Amino acid sequence: MCIRDRLSGGQQQRVAIARALIIEPKVILADEPIGNLDSKNGQAVMELLKKINEEEDTTIVQVTHSEESAEYGTHVLHMKDGAIIEHKQTNRG
Repeated sequence: MCIRDRLSGGQQQRVAIARALIIEPKVILADEPIGNLDSKNGQAVMELLKKINEEEDTTIVQVTHSEESAEYGTHVLHMKDGAIIEHKQTNRG
C-alpha cells in the first residue's frame, strides 16, 4: 500500500497545494482547492493563496462552486453551458 493511499482526501489536497507552491510559480491553476478540506483548513488555504497573490504577485485562477471561496479573488466569472454569463469585481479588486 502506497503512503498516498493512507492519506485522507484533505491531507492529499494539502500535500498537492504544498507541492505546487514549493516551486514558486507565477501562475497557479486551482481546481476546487479547498473542496476536501474542513472550513478551518479551507480558510487557512484561501488566506495563504491570498497572501501569495498579494506579496509574490502570483496570478491565481481558481475554479470553484463556493461563493465564499470565490470572494477571495479580485474578479469572479460565472459560467453556464461553457459561456461567461457574468463578470464582477470583488471588494478586493
